[in-house]
Amino acid sequence: MKAFYAFALKRSLYLVVVLFVTLLVTVSLLGPVVDKVLTGSVVDRVTEEVNKNPKLSTLSAAERDALIKTLVGEQVHNLGLDEPWFSPKRLYNTVVKVMVLDLGRTNNNYQSSSGTSDIHDLIMERLPRTILLFGTATAITSAIGIYLGAFVGGREGSIWDKLNSAYAVFSNSFPHWWVGILMIFFFAFSLRIFPAQSLPQMLPSDPYYAVDLLYHMALPLLTLVIVGLGSWTYGVRYFVVLVLGEDFIRAKRAAGIPERRVLYSHALKNAAPPIFTSVALTMAGSFGGAVLTETVFNWPGMGMLYYESIGNLDIPVLIGLTYVSTLIFVITVFIIDLAYGYFDPRLKVTGDGVS
Repeated sequence: MKAFYAFALKRSLYLVVVLFVTLLVTVSLLGPVVDKVLTGSVVDRVTEEVNKNPKLSTLSAAERDALIKTLVGEQVHNLGLDEPWFSPKRLYNTVVKVMVLDLGRTNNNYQSSSGTSDIHDLIMERLPRTILLFGTATAITSAIGIYLGAFVGGREGSIWDKLNSAYAVFSNSFPHWWVGILMIFFFAFSLRIFPAQSLPQMLPSDPYYAVDLLYHMALPLLTLVIVGLGSWTYGVRYFVVLVLGEDFIRAKRAAGIPERRVLYSHALKNAAPPIFTSVALTMAGSFGGAVLTETVFNWPGMGMLYYESIGNLDIPVLIGLTYVSTLIFVITVFIIDLAYGYFDPRLKVTGDGVS
């Protein structure tokens, strides 16, 4: 047990290091752009505050400009924008604060439903929508893919296996956003079954908001399932085929156990660890949203916020989105590592890792 605790502690330190390095690389790549954007944001904010302050309405234009220049200089100095990006003050404001989810405020006119422009509130408002769409798609795709993958895995070389392989190649040959455009054209414009845009029309306070949300989510959800199902089924089929070649499976068959039970109770159970890992990593990776997919369907999630922030060059929002997405993914990997080390008796846990 002590070895497991040492392993968990080491993995925790790795988590912190990965998050710090990710933010450091992001800030270093955006260095000059960050300075320019943040300084411009300070100037705009100070100018707006001075112009709207009734107590300063008696100042002349020269006095007003001098006051704005003084206030801008003070805030620029407090933020460390007059220093290089690698200075301690800058690293604290752009890296350490972000690591504790002090993400600051947006440089544009973004506002959450509560009326605030805090990046933390914006992300927390968009994140559940991305989880709803991509999480539901992952759950449906993995559930169907696991069953079908086991089915074709037990019939290696059959017509079903060949059809599954062909579908996997075909579905992965086209990006989600391109298939999404075709789905919109067919189901929204031709058949008029679903709306072309997935943005819900009702307010969250409306009693029928959940129904409206699910209706608008149907088309992007269908697209994600259709595109992702082929690769999921093929992946599960691969793991099941490997297990079916083991000696203990031959022993089960020799003992007269029905083939269906061998396939779904024994082979699929032993293939569960890599399948579980794939489900968890896919789910974690989807929390960042798919920029083009959400943009095509106008789905108000994390991917759409990425797209809007890139278009408006809102660097603080981009940094916040990158950090939150990385944080979720790294924590998921951390939990998977701990689960493997704790529950799998075939693995030996030491202070240096899992072997």
